Amino acid sequence: APFRMSDFKLHPRLEADTAFVADLPLCRVLAMNDARYPWLILVPRREATELHDLNARDRALLIEQIALASEKLKALTGAAKINVGALGNLVPQLHIHVIARNASDAAWPGPVWGHGTPIPYAPDALKDFVKRLGTAIAP
Repeated sequence: APFRMSDFKLHPRLEADTAFVADLPLCRVLAMNDARYPWLILVPRREATELHDLNARDRALLIEQIALASEKLKALTGAAKINVGALGNLVPQLHIHVIARNASDAAWPGPVWGHGTPIPYAPDALKDFVKRLGTAIAP
C-alpha cells in the first residue's frame, strides 16, 4: 500500500529532543531543544531514510522548504551562517538539520555534533522561540 501522510510517525529520538514548530506541505518543522544553538529539524512526512528515497517532486519541495526555514531562522537570529546537514546515523528517519551559527558559539567554526552537552531551553524560552519560528515559517 502507498504511504499516506496520515501514516507519518516521528522517530522517538526526534520526538524526545525537539518541540513542534509547524507542518509545511512536505515537512514537519521541529526546534531542537538545545539553547546553545538555534536549531531546526525538517522531517519529510514520507517513508524515507535517504534523500534519494524521495521522488523528484518531493526532493524539489524539500529544498524549497529548507531554503525557507534557513532564511527565516537567519532573519530571526541574525546568525552569521546557516549550517544545513542530513546525517541520520543514529536516527534512520530522513531529517535535515538547519542550524544558526555565530563566531561566538561554543563549537565555532566546527560542527555542532558531539560538541559539549545540550542545554535545554527554559520552558518559557522554548515556547517563545517556537512561537516566533512558527509565525515566521508558517504564518
